[in-house]
Amino acid sequence: MTRKLGYGDVPEGFDRYENAKIVMVPVPYDGTSTWLKGADKGPAAIIEASRNMYLYDIETDSEVYTWGIFTDEAVREKKTPGTMVDAVKARVATHLVSNKFVVTLGGEHSVSIGSVRAHAEAYRNLSVLQLDAHADLQQEFNGSRYNHACVMARVREVCPVVQVGIRSMDSGEMAAVDPERLFFAERIRGDPDWMERAASLLTDRVYVTIDVDAFDISIMPATGTPEPGGLLWYDVLEFLRRITEDRQVVGFDVVELCPNRYSKHCDFLAAKLVYKLLSYIFTKR
Repeated sequence: MTRKLGYGDVPEGFDRYENAKIVMVPVPYDGTSTWLKGADKGPAAIIEASRNMYLYDIETDSEVYTWGIFTDEAVREKKTPGTMVDAVKARVATHLVSNKFVVTLGGEHSVSIGSVRAHAEAYRNLSVLQLDAHADLQQEFNGSRYNHACVMARVREVCPVVQVGIRSMDSGEMAAVDPERLFFAERIRGDPDWMERAASLLTDRVYVTIDVDAFDISIMPATGTPEPGGLLWYDVLEFLRRITEDRQVVGFDVVELCPNRYSKHCDFLAAKLVYKLLSYIFTKR
């Protein structure tokens, strides 16, 4: 029987569920995106790109794959945004019950709602760190409360949120934000203390949701709504490393990659981002 190739194409044995601490849950869903389509191709593109990474991380002097990385079958529920959210929550919850560390791969940002809900039920006193270009605080959009523009409004119903990299929203969202917990991209430029202030607002247990449009379009153009003026690679890594040093990151997701078949660097960036954050988290353990 041919071995299924999963995230990182990790050596045989490290990819088995019973041996793995880390579980990848792909969610190829793009049902509510409002501009560029293709986020449903994101999980497969991330997994494919990850097979071309070296599995040794220089910065942490570690090989996080040795904790075991199992790539689950994709969650393919598409009937409605709400049923998709429920399906993601149920799938993630089964892995959390088995004491796995779950990484959800989107897909558009609405997939994060189910994952956050599962983690909030499994971990008390949870907060969410959002890296994103958009506030995603609409109460309803295009007739749905589960639109990708409503993600953080739904997340705030279950736990507090810190938002970083935001640079686009409408006036209604601006009225709904908590200014103490919002870090605009343009205002953190040249501010040496923003990372410390943002980290201080998080609880001891943190879930991280990363919309790849948080990154500047110069390094991440392959996303559904690319916004100029975003975050850069090493700034994001420095911030994530600080968070993992001071807090317990219990799960995360990477969403909104819309792959370009003619250019693979964005796929690789997303795949590498997943591995870097895992390396930070598990080096601490």
